[in-house]
Amino acid sequence: MARFTLRSLAVIGALLLGGCGLLPEQIDETAGWNAQKLYSEAKASMTEGGYDRAIKLFETLEARYPYGRFAQQAQIEIAYAYYKSNEPALALAAADRFIRLHPNHPHVDYAYYLKGLVTFNEDLGLLGALANQDLSERDPKGARESFDTFRELVTRFPDSRYADDSRQRMQYLVNSLAGHEVHVARYYFHRGAYVAAINRAQAAIANYPQAPAVEEALFLLMQSYDRLGMNDLRDDTSRVLLSNFPDSVYLAGGPADKRPWWQIW
Repeated sequence: MARFTLRSLAVIGALLLGGCGLLPEQIDETAGWNAQKLYSEAKASMTEGGYDRAIKLFETLEARYPYGRFAQQAQIEIAYAYYKSNEPALALAAADRFIRLHPNHPHVDYAYYLKGLVTFNEDLGLLGALANQDLSERDPKGARESFDTFRELVTRFPDSRYADDSRQRMQYLVNSLAGHEVHVARYYFHRGAYVAAINRAQAAIANYPQAPAVEEALFLLMQSYDRLGMNDLRDDTSRVLLSNFPDSVYLAGGPADKRPWWQIW
């Protein structure tokens, strides 16, 4: 019985070994490619929208040729490919890695810009887009992270080719963050939580004094004081509102244009 078992195992092993030769071999299309060839093919895939293939080629390039300009460029290209593939976490990780490894690289400003873009766009999901949701109504975490990244870029690289666009996006983000505070203040006001509404309206005014949302913040502040019977503060706020916004649409019954002001990108 033992002899039969051993003989059977030997036969099975021989069949398996013989069968391995029947399996198709994995062909590596990149075998023999140099760094420039890998980079060129990856860039071509990026141009055609083949981001998954581009990422694999860039990773192969970095693994085979870890030193030199092509490997460095591949690292930042991978970050962009992940960004275009709607993989924000991987894009941020790749950009952060590039910044950490090459803080003095001539194109490190682009890595910062890409980080800002990722967090600038990542918080608008499919449901938000379908609902035409105002950015000010969503969690401001991504907006704050994006603002901080753009601010670091323009501070460290004021003459960068990405600086002007970053400054515009920073202004937009300030308006969005102010709008978020006012949105929360409005929420509390309509639910009768007037003290909470006052706190959020005051935060918007103090932190974002130049933002368009300040007009509504003053109006909500005035109304909240009125509901609480704080007439002196109500009248003071009313004077400030009239002084800064003499033609305020809120005093006339509310803004006439309900279209979102924020949608400029």
